[in-house]
Amino acid sequence: MSDPQQDYDELKAAGLTLDLTRGKPSSAQLDLAAPMLDLPGSELVRAADGSDTRNYGNVAGLPELRALFAPFLQVPVAQLIASNNSSLELMHDTLVHALLSPLPGAPVRWADAGRVAFLAPVPGYDRHFAVCERLGIDLVSVPMTADGPDMDEVERLVADDPSIKGIWCVPKYSNPDGAVYSDEVVRRLAAMPTAAPDFRIMWDNAYSVHHLTEEEPELADVLALAAEAGNPDRPFVFGSTSKITFAGAGVAFLGASEANVAWWLTLTEKRTIGPDKINQRRHALFLRDGDGLRAHMAAHRELIAPKFAVVEKLLTDAFADTPGVSWTTPKGGYFVALTVPDGLASQVVALAKDAGIVLTPAGATHPYGKDPHDALIRLAPTLPPLADVEGAMAGVVTCVRLALARAGTRA
Repeated sequence: MSDPQQDYDELKAAGLTLDLTRGKPSSAQLDLAAPMLDLPGSELVRAADGSDTRNYGNVAGLPELRALFAPFLQVPVAQLIASNNSSLELMHDTLVHALLSPLPGAPVRWADAGRVAFLAPVPGYDRHFAVCERLGIDLVSVPMTADGPDMDEVERLVADDPSIKGIWCVPKYSNPDGAVYSDEVVRRLAAMPTAAPDFRIMWDNAYSVHHLTEEEPELADVLALAAEAGNPDRPFVFGSTSKITFAGAGVAFLGASEANVAWWLTLTEKRTIGPDKINQRRHALFLRDGDGLRAHMAAHRELIAPKFAVVEKLLTDAFADTPGVSWTTPKGGYFVALTVPDGLASQVVALAKDAGIVLTPAGATHPYGKDPHDALIRLAPTLPPLADVEGAMAGVVTCVRLALARAGTRA
């Protein structure tokens, strides 16, 4: 086994400039949607309902695009809204609306309710946490399991505390651990008693079609289960085409109960006269139907699956038998969660930065940027070319080995 310090010194001397920080699609992935730029064409600007996409109106979005994505997001077409490019924007606005206008079933608006808190499964998505921090909503951590949030803990917390108004969920290929929620977890989320009558599930199904293998796990239908349990207004479902077509010029979706959709549209009509329907028409023509969407995502898989395979191989070769080092092997999504012994994640990230490899800050996967164990590092291998992923991960391995050596553990 080579000397970790010597290997690290050689890594620094290489003068690398590599980035594994965020889950962005690569240029090659974005190129897959390039033909969409020639659409819709002047003769195709009328939507399936006959409306002119160039004009005002249709705040709910084009019916044909909603019909295309409704099965994948598990939302009835009539209860699905197609908006502009950012699902994060829809999540942010939903929370702002709840703060300023009473939700269906809410006794008062959240701004008048005193403390407002959300459950944050950890590890989780930093941008979810940032929205709550921005709006003054407290975050209460609950641990993730391989099947989703620890439901015993979730049910205990929501049963007696009316200030807990919701929970963040990335139910398929969770960010960053790749977990897929089990049917039992979805059922319990939909049916559990809550002290808050206006409790909401923020169901961010960002990776609903983003498979890394030919296996396509099915989620239990949270909207249907909530309705069956007498809680039809509990879920808000979100999704987007950001990692399907163009990350900065896609279409975002919101689905919910009829009451929630009516509430949301009434409030949204105060800030917009309609989304970019030309872009929605472009997406509908390009993707065509469910089979077209699946074929397009298979092309994505061909580009990014080898990058995840490189991550798996290098970590396995280096740390298969190393105590305290483990990682996820996701079957979809955009991330790998690397766990190192407690107290070493920040050191690994700092070592990598000094060697020209930028990683997501340690702690980003936890509320307020604080991982109490300082043990988890989120890896995002999709953006760089394959050769750069290999170089960056070889560097990460070197940094982990040096941190372990300094802590008195050898890989």
